Amino acid sequence: MEDQAGTEKKPITIKKYANRRLYNTSTSSYVTLDHLSQMVKEGTDFVVYDAKSGDDITRQVLTHIIVEEEGKGGQNLLPIGFLRHLISFYGDSLQTVIPNYLEHTMQSFAQNQDQMREYMGEAVGGLPPFGRFDHAGKKNMVMFENAMKMFAPFYQAGNTKPPKPNNDPAPPNQPTTDSETEKLEMLRAQLEAMQKQLDGLSRDE
Repeated sequence: MEDQAGTEKKPITIKKYANRRLYNTSTSSYVTLDHLSQMVKEGTDFVVYDAKSGDDITRQVLTHIIVEEEGKGGQNLLPIGFLRHLISFYGDSLQTVIPNYLEHTMQSFAQNQDQMREYMGEAVGGLPPFGRFDHAGKKNMVMFENAMKMFAPFYQAGNTKPPKPNNDPAPPNQPTTDSETEKLEMLRAQLEAMQKQLDGLSRDE
């Protein structure tokens, strides 16, 4: 984050004490999770350190804020299906790819949200925004389809029928066919290419 002079501003330091109290060193005052949530919404960058060990616990605190927000009821942001999928990736071979993918996807979504807010402002002035919403929706769908293809190389758009189960027991020590080996190599190559793309996008942004 940069100030008006163009110089990079250092994030505000928040210290968390053993009694779970959070101390804002910038304002020399104690704050709550609600205060930190508001700082995030205002674009104020901060890091949270354990006052005793000095460990960076920003991730844990931000996660705690999300849990608190989800527990308030009303409109929840995290669908149950998404949470189940996210949990299933812990310990999976794709675990190293997921963080960059989610970060880039959320940044792209945030950019579209800014456009939608502009369209809504125009709608107040009498201009219908529905055509533009449709265009943004199509862009998001294309991005989703591309993501599905990257994560599932053998995914076929429009094919919603699940494969028929094969109940025949597989013979022991069945050798891998050339076709299966080729598919595995394609999968590895696509995963490596996707990781390089995500790393490049993270550096550019």
